[in-house]
Amino acid sequence: MQIPSMQLKQERYIAIRNVTILSVIANSLLTIIKITFGIIGHSQALIADGIHSFSSLAVDAMVLLAAKYSLLPADARHPYGHGRYETLVTLAAGLLLIIMAITLFSDAYEYLAGHKPLSEPTSIVLIIAFIAIIIKEAIYHYTVYIANKVNSPMLIANAWHHRSDALSSSIVFISVLGSMAGYLWLDAIATIIIAVMIAYIGFKECLPAINKLMDISIKKEKRIEIQKIVESINGVHSIYQLRTRKMGINILVDMHIVVAPRISVSEGHQIAEVVRTNLLEEMEEVVDVLVHVKPKHANTSLNLPQRSEVIPNLQRQQIDNIEKIEKVTLHYLDNKLILDIDLPLNVIQNNNQAQILSQQFANFIANEPEIQAVNLYYHGTAYNSSQIFQIEELRNFIKIKT
Repeated sequence: MQIPSMQLKQERYIAIRNVTILSVIANSLLTIIKITFGIIGHSQALIADGIHSFSSLAVDAMVLLAAKYSLLPADARHPYGHGRYETLVTLAAGLLLIIMAITLFSDAYEYLAGHKPLSEPTSIVLIIAFIAIIIKEAIYHYTVYIANKVNSPMLIANAWHHRSDALSSSIVFISVLGSMAGYLWLDAIATIIIAVMIAYIGFKECLPAINKLMDISIKKEKRIEIQKIVESINGVHSIYQLRTRKMGINILVDMHIVVAPRISVSEGHQIAEVVRTNLLEEMEEVVDVLVHVKPKHANTSLNLPQRSEVIPNLQRQQIDNIEKIEKVTLHYLDNKLILDIDLPLNVIQNNNQAQILSQQFANFIANEPEIQAVNLYYHGTAYNSSQIFQIEELRNFIKIKT
């Protein structure tokens, strides 16, 4: 079965934890260095870049928490597990970026509007920005590698924090060169560009996370794959109302399958179990499957009588041996009700008695417009017997002479 084992989940957590700890160390150092030298070097853009690194540090902390708590098993309050911790962290990371972008944009506007004085950055800012570019780009590529390896959208989102940090440091580097050449306003412009870039990345992270929380369906290619697996199973006539949703990296599936109209409940259940098991085995991401079984030509009307009405009505009829009925099976098909009635073989002695009994049931359904037909079945032994026929009954029934 493809439900991830606890060992695999633990290995995934360790991989996410290790790369995130590396990121925490780098972001902690860069936050301190950028803000400190941004102040010393008179660069608002480098200070903004340092704040960006601090937001990445906060996201790292959330990633560690989500990676840990998403491992928790399902419980009474969380029957589908805790996989959405990752989705929530992805959304929080995106919102944090947007908030930081608004703050940086507002601050840069104050400088451009002349509400705060512009100053020329020093050469130390160039050095810090260049070092930050190298470090953050390296961490970005390593984080993407691990994210793809363990299939973690949350880690992909965090990797983009590193990429955006590297890009913002590049803008700082360019703007400082311009400011040192006399274009002091470039530092504020660079801050605005960084803010817009951060806001865009934040929006790109928030949108898929919101879609997952809204139970948006999985991609069309995956749905087609699920449909092919199900329709290839013997006993499944067709599939409809296929619904899917994401729970972290996992996929939850529920569907309706159409089966032959007169099979037993247990056979329908068996087909549904094969559907469920095959999906779990053949698709790694699928961790839960709910299958509703519907007979072909099944009626969807609720106006037809239920068993609680049919049986008492049947028992009131003037029909020979009505009290000896062993089982009544109800089939709701094509907006009509069909009854299968099981009787012991000894209630009839000849064809004439069988015809009389059939006519009595025909008279019964003539006054019951909801009932389309009654099928009579005769058994040679008690219905609950472990044998269908005793050997002597079988010989007498088929008139074999020994």
